[in-house]
Amino acid sequence: MSLVLYRKYRPQLFSEVVGQDYIIGSLKGGLTSGKFSHAYLFTGPRGTGKTTVARILAKAFNCENLANGEPCGKCGFCQIVAKGEAMDIIEIDAASNRGIDEIRALRDGIRFVPSSLKYKIFIIDEVHMLTKESFNALLKTLEEPPAHAVFILATTEIHKVPLTIISRCQRFDFQRLEIDKLIGRLKKIAKSEKAKISEEALRFIGLASDGCMRDAESLLGQIIASGDKKIELEDVQKILAIADSKTIFDFFGVIFSGDRYASFLIINDLVDRGIDIQHFTQDAISHLRKLVFMAVCSSGKTDSIFCDNVLNAENSGKEARFFDEWTDKQKEMALSQVFGLKTENFIGILNIFVNAVDDLRKFPLPQMALELAA
Repeated sequence: MSLVLYRKYRPQLFSEVVGQDYIIGSLKGGLTSGKFSHAYLFTGPRGTGKTTVARILAKAFNCENLANGEPCGKCGFCQIVAKGEAMDIIEIDAASNRGIDEIRALRDGIRFVPSSLKYKIFIIDEVHMLTKESFNALLKTLEEPPAHAVFILATTEIHKVPLTIISRCQRFDFQRLEIDKLIGRLKKIAKSEKAKISEEALRFIGLASDGCMRDAESLLGQIIASGDKKIELEDVQKILAIADSKTIFDFFGVIFSGDRYASFLIINDLVDRGIDIQHFTQDAISHLRKLVFMAVCSSGKTDSIFCDNVLNAENSGKEARFFDEWTDKQKEMALSQVFGLKTENFIGILNIFVNAVDDLRKFPLPQMALELAA
């Protein structure tokens, strides 16, 4: 049985991790200097590498040939950790093991020295799912851990983790991956899989994954499994049932021009093509958010000045980076839409489409909610 891509190409070394350079540098620095922590807290969006880095860190703590904080990946310890056969690496999914009994069992197990490794590593995924009583029990352990124990906690919802737990850990915030780094990673995987896929198709997959590497790799696997011919943008759109950005630009172009009939035609064309209406509405909201931001940024500026800021790819300001997933032509189209309406107009339109997301579940035909919003 072949592995899915995100498991097949899961990084095994720090050097293979994409998009979390600051975190990797800090972890390697602590391992090199010997000033590491007994407890780490990894937080951030799903699919950004928290569990993967936790496993590499566990490998680094026990590597026989650690070099500048990087595990060798070849020694006996690294091999058994990579295979998931290390008895001293304990992974707990707090989503399904959130009770006090599980944490008490963990506390009892901590007292025993590692059976084969130097350190006993406890990785608790989705730690925010623990009960109040479980957090209290975990806190006692974090306050006075044995020298041979290291905790790595991971969560997507840091606000649900008690401050008493956070304060006893070294915290690292994982970021969504930039589109160019996502595409670079997907290119390498596609090449390894001997898959022929266009740059536009890879970019579309990267944008659809919203900065989540695991989602991007899963989507790529789904696309590759569809056939062995060269995969183009149109193929990806059909398989994923997601509309491209051109359709969204066209949609708002006719709305801003007041052409209701044309907007209805676009919506029903989406249905005929099998496009997910809910996903399209969410993409429309994301598009409007950028237009609101653009309208706010352009306040008090001349068209030409703001246009230069947005269109200049080498511009170091936040304005250019916020719109970097759009092509230059799309930026020009967005600017033409922005300068036709006031900021207040966009905020009102944004609210209409946000409400439409809730209405999608109420109507017998989801497109009716989108039609009413249009």
